[in-house]
Amino acid sequence: MPGIGSMVVIGAAALLIFGPKKLPELGRAAGDTLREFKNSTKGLAEDDEERTEDNKESK
Repeated sequence: MPGIGSMVVIGAAALLIFGPKKLPELGRAAGDTLREFKNSTKGLAEDDEERTEDNKESK
């Protein structure tokens, strides 16, 4: 697990590479992507549960 020093170095490198104006946009885009992925996987899990319930009822 990365320590505080590693996190600071990674943050500083990202700031130098992308700049202070672009960094919040990148963070927001990453958050949106993770949220969409979470919603998609949640939908898949619910579909699996429905199929399992349907199979139990039909037997």
